Amino acid sequence: MDRVEVSTVVYLPPEEIYEFLEDFPRYADYSEYLQKVRAHGEGKEGTRYTLRFAWWKLNYTAHSEVTDTDPPTRIDWEVIKDIHAHGFWRIDPLDESEREGKDHACRVHFVVEFDTDTARSGALDLPRFVSVGWAINKVKPLILEEAERIVERIVEDLEGERRPVELTIHDRPSSV
Repeated sequence: MDRVEVSTVVYLPPEEIYEFLEDFPRYADYSEYLQKVRAHGEGKEGTRYTLRFAWWKLNYTAHSEVTDTDPPTRIDWEVIKDIHAHGFWRIDPLDESEREGKDHACRVHFVVEFDTDTARSGALDLPRFVSVGWAINKVKPLILEEAERIVERIVEDLEGERRPVELTIHDRPSSV
């Protein structure tokens, strides 16, 4: 099982961050490879999403579901078709001593765990003579880059201005 975890500090109350993260269809605005998100629900537990990804000559539609929520600190999800993958957003409020003079601050974590060995070969629309193994090895480093990009862009939208965002990489895929 591979794992990606990135985090950063956001200078807002946890409730505002949670509400923003719960609006998952907005994520397509932050991603280079996520083309479209369709929601089947309102972001609460049981909401299902159809996510259309495109990279190089590969196209893939993922199907995920929100499996658990604990407002305003956590949103859990899992992919429900083609590959074993799950993850969560976690919002940890920081103590006053860690807020750098701001009224509010939280460390926001984005975590994804995935098992590439469970990928079904028919799930990806691969060009002729391209193996699933080759495609997965090429995509693994992109997952970390994409996680970093999404977190940076979300912070800018949440806080309303661009600032240097210090990302902490806690875990990365084994091949990166």
